[in-house]
Amino acid sequence: MSEKTETRLFVTADLTVDGSVGLETSQTHYLKNVLRLAPGAHVALFNGRDGEWTARIDNIGKSATSLSLIEQRRPQCDEPDIWLVFAPIKRARIDFTAQKATELGASVLWPVITRHTQVERVNTDRLLANATEAAEQTARLSVPEIREPVRFDALLEAWPQDRPLIVCDETGAGTPVATVFSNPPFKGGTPCGLLIGPEGGFADHELDRLRQSSFVTPVSLGPRLLRSDTAALAALACWQAVAGDWTLKRPEGLDL
Repeated sequence: MSEKTETRLFVTADLTVDGSVGLETSQTHYLKNVLRLAPGAHVALFNGRDGEWTARIDNIGKSATSLSLIEQRRPQCDEPDIWLVFAPIKRARIDFTAQKATELGASVLWPVITRHTQVERVNTDRLLANATEAAEQTARLSVPEIREPVRFDALLEAWPQDRPLIVCDETGAGTPVATVFSNPPFKGGTPCGLLIGPEGGFADHELDRLRQSSFVTPVSLGPRLLRSDTAALAALACWQAVAGDWTLKRPEGLDL
């Protein structure tokens, strides 16, 4: 069995028996100058396809690192298929949302521009960096897909008709979220999406469009008016607790 390692890195390279992996400059800087690791040290690598592997640092230079793969620590497993579609918010809070949504198992992070959205420009590279760091720190075997921002109408036009879309309705008119997630078709973690509106709420014409869409189910998150980032994480937590993978046990031998 491989030695315990606390350092996990996401890579894009294939992970195979007797394989080797090269790291990019930023990861080399992190290993060498932040963690001060040297050749011979072990780290864990994952790529979202091949599980998690123990790797040994062979060489570490100023801008590149090479590692040898030793053994697979965990096989790739099925993960929740839950998309989080959210109206962008201010920088620190959108960073927080990306981090915590990753921790909560979101498979896709998709910004949507609505009538009342106050933030029009989204740095998707920054979203990906935050999601990657969160995945590395929380033992996920994948990083959420980060999609480019889309306008509200374009989102509904492109939405897969066979994927239910749960809309967190700030008007309170929806069915309580726990009731919806505890019953078919959502019970058991069916693939779906969560839509979170902007700070100012959905415009009337947007609410009308949602109500007219056959794949939309409005839900209520309770009596309090939640901030958009709070609503996003609350909805994800509810889905995981009732319909998602929170019903599963942590894999044996998982080092954290």
